[in-house]
Amino acid sequence: MTENLIAESSITIDAPADAVWQALTDPALVEKYYFGTKVHSDWMPGSPITWEGVYDGTEYSDHGTILEAVPGQRLAHTHFSPLSGRQDVPENYHTLTWTLEPTDGSTLVTLTQDNNESYDAVKHSEQNWTSVLAGLKHVVED
Repeated sequence: MTENLIAESSITIDAPADAVWQALTDPALVEKYYFGTKVHSDWMPGSPITWEGVYDGTEYSDHGTILEAVPGQRLAHTHFSPLSGRQDVPENYHTLTWTLEPTDGSTLVTLTQDNNESYDAVKHSEQNWTSVLAGLKHVVED
């Protein structure tokens, strides 16, 4: 591929960035909005992160590495899913970056995912992330 196709989704959450950060890093909260996935990590740069669950009746165990974790501001990690059918090598990993921007008591959350192999993959990812962010908003604002 000659270009890096990036999926991007954003949402404004009526809560401070610290509350959003809590929902991004608390496994019990993540499970509520992230397709029922069980996430495991200590959220320290260089540490592993795993996601486990069932998608369309198929069990999955995805993995990655925490690249950056700045509480209330930014979380970046790699992600690989064996369900993608691609080989488990670093060039097939995505980097997901969650950016939190406080705005008058609310938080603008932007999620980007790089290394998409096609425009259709970008569209599919954006649809998934829009759903995840809507769930995040619901969990944080309730």
